[in-house]
Amino acid sequence: MQPLIWGGALVTILGIAGLLYVGVKVSAAKRETGDDDELRSRIQRLLPINLAALFVSAIGLMMVVIGITLG
Repeated sequence: MQPLIWGGALVTILGIAGLLYVGVKVSAAKRETGDDDELRSRIQRLLPINLAALFVSAIGLMMVVIGITLG
C-alpha cells in the first residue's frame, strides 16, 4: 500500500499547488484591476481551475486514507 500512499501524497501536493496558483493569480488581479467588472471576470476565469485543484487534492487525500486503511 506504500505506492498508494505516496501516489496520493503526490496528487495532494499537485492539488495544493493548483490552489496556491489560483490564490496568487487572484491576489495579482486584485492589485492590477481597479474595475469591479474586470476583477469579477478574471476571478470567474480562475474558478474552474480552483475547483479542479480542490477536487485533485481531495482525491489525493482519499488515496492516502485508503492506503493507510488497507495497509
